[in-house]
Amino acid sequence: MKISEVLEKVAAYHPDLGPDYNGCDGIKCGDPEKECTGIASALVPNVDVIKKTIELGCNLLYVHEPTSYLTPDEAGWKADFKCEVYDEKMQLLSDHGIVVYRDHDHMHAHRPDSIFTGVLKYLGWEEYVVDAGKTVPFGHLVEFPEPRTVEDINEELIKKVGLHGTRYIGRHVDKIKRLALVGHLYPGAFIPETYKDGYYTDYSTEIIRAMQNEHIDAIIPGEIIEWNLLSYIRDGISLGRSMACFNIGHFNWEELGAKYAVDWLSELVENKVPVTYVPGGDLWNYKLGGVR
Repeated sequence: MKISEVLEKVAAYHPDLGPDYNGCDGIKCGDPEKECTGIASALVPNVDVIKKTIELGCNLLYVHEPTSYLTPDEAGWKADFKCEVYDEKMQLLSDHGIVVYRDHDHMHAHRPDSIFTGVLKYLGWEEYVVDAGKTVPFGHLVEFPEPRTVEDINEELIKKVGLHGTRYIGRHVDKIKRLALVGHLYPGAFIPETYKDGYYTDYSTEIIRAMQNEHIDAIIPGEIIEWNLLSYIRDGISLGRSMACFNIGHFNWEELGAKYAVDWLSELVENKVPVTYVPGGDLWNYKLGGVR
């Protein structure tokens, strides 16, 4: 099976985003007309992932996040200066004949969302989902059968995602019953910042509304800023409420979506090509200090 044939199957599997689609998905390097020797599924095509892909003998690296260090993530380096790290990375890919294909927008456009589905599946929380995208805008709400402590959830995330540690807001003994996986908490994300009838709203504001109205105790966000929703959670804790935020990071948060891609990619290629999950590894190290 050619790499191009694998990618044709992927295109047929995902929703068609139309002839005018001009997003970040697509081939970033390599010759797709080569026979596919194996598929490595990873969230991020970092150098360690590339080295593991080479070790596995795969020549299709299937990723969700950027290859370049530029937001548009076009094929090739588009800044007006030379980047030696990028050049070395691309040379490594070229030397081993690896095609990098990014699947970001189509994964999120899939119904159900291919990333959320993988996160929930491999955390073991699928059966606890009580709402997807309605109660919590662009998010999933889970309700545990019995409350779990903040410490329990931290340990679960470390073990199941493969983290060096967690960065969180909360008291480790507090009980969490309802938790929401939410999107990126930066200005303009999902819901534009706006005033209507004199009242301000944005995505973080709507999550505060959902936390109050739906008695949500904790969130796991994508990107963060600290002056709105996180400050609300911190003050809620100081006022005696059991609340928490588990800020494990954008890449860590979505990592299990790459693991899930192995499931459906294997079905698409009818197991004629080996498909292997390659963890990206926790981006962060932690130096402990202070008091919990």
